[in-house]
Amino acid sequence: MNNEFNEALHWLNSRTTFGIKPGLERMNFMLEQLGHPERRLKTVHVAGTNGKGSTVSFMCHILQEAGYIVGTFTSPYIESFNERISVDGIPISDEDFVEIVKKIKPIVEKCEATEYGVPTEFEVLTVIALEYFAKVAVPYISLIETGLGGRLDSTNVITPLVSVITNIGQDHMNILGNTVEEITKEKAGIIKSGFPVVTAVEQPEAEEIIADVAKSKNSKLYRLGKEFKTIDTALHNGNEVFTFQSLFNRLENLEITMKGEHQVKNVATALMAIEYLKQYFAFVIDEEHIRTGLLKTTWKGRFEKVSDKPLTFIDGAHNPEGIDTLCKTIQRYYSDKKVHIIFSALKDKPLKEMIGKLDAIADKITFTQFEFARCTEASELFELSSSANKHVNVDWKEAIESEKREIGRSEEEVLIITGSLYFISEVRKLECR
Repeated sequence: MNNEFNEALHWLNSRTTFGIKPGLERMNFMLEQLGHPERRLKTVHVAGTNGKGSTVSFMCHILQEAGYIVGTFTSPYIESFNERISVDGIPISDEDFVEIVKKIKPIVEKCEATEYGVPTEFEVLTVIALEYFAKVAVPYISLIETGLGGRLDSTNVITPLVSVITNIGQDHMNILGNTVEEITKEKAGIIKSGFPVVTAVEQPEAEEIIADVAKSKNSKLYRLGKEFKTIDTALHNGNEVFTFQSLFNRLENLEITMKGEHQVKNVATALMAIEYLKQYFAFVIDEEHIRTGLLKTTWKGRFEKVSDKPLTFIDGAHNPEGIDTLCKTIQRYYSDKKVHIIFSALKDKPLKEMIGKLDAIADKITFTQFEFARCTEASELFELSSSANKHVNVDWKEAIESEKREIGRSEEEVLIITGSLYFISEVRKLECR
């Protein structure tokens, strides 16, 4: 089966050469051939620049605590490709993946021969996920993350019970647009007529666009800071503690182990979507399910501690907003420590802006690189830095070992390894063996 799986995965991955092709024509063609599996599913659709994965994870853990079987479609992966399509946290098996690929390969080839053209890797992967959820694993509800944008994203063939837009930031601007307004219009494309939208966007212009789209589609709108909010946020034994208040409910002294005030926003967004499912779709979710689910929630590669001595975190901060959030989290928890940073990133990011933010918080910063077609060379990153204590080490494994030796068992220092999620995926394999 290993060979068959590798062949199936190679066939799928080879489609990356077809790039990103916004539009839903190919998706609709392929799904029609399969009898529209997406129409069988109960779903929540999640878009946003950052925070999608954490928001999905919070929802997933709460729903599982309440006894529901939950499908998740997320990207990118951190440990194994299969984890992108999971049910109750268990990735799709190699066998199921192979069987579905066998089934849809002729459909993909049929689509290639039409005016719609060649389906991309993400389009085919989305079809695999929808087919798996509808006919093989059959979860009670599926939480579906957009790949890119929203309006023309290949996941936008579903009609969800509730749509979620976490936030708006500068990422994939070459595809989604150069302004907050343009990017928001793309993300707001997931809002469906008559179905609600929950959002934590902060820019007034973004909120206005989402409100206008929601109104035009007769969709109820729930905004963080208005229809729902968090209050009394504090740190308790290293955990974030807060009160959640919505039109439906008030939950006091909720606690999460995931670090950062941004996670409080993510959890509030997840809770609002959960409250809607309870109120309007008869989901049976008790307060205890919520409290336990939140405490159990983790998300790989997001300010994740991988070592105590020396204290080491990995974080997939791969755009300016992600870097902002990382810097705030470091200041919130470790302002008393000397901060060592190791950074590697892809070429299509606003690197000077990102590095400038890291320079401001790092006592020492080391630039490195990893095996990936779009990876920026370490020397190029180094040149963009204005840090007085900056270094280059093209061997990322050696860079980590060197920093760990330097810090030793010091309790006054912390090591942060950050940048591209693809980089963090490689680091995690090494650090979490």
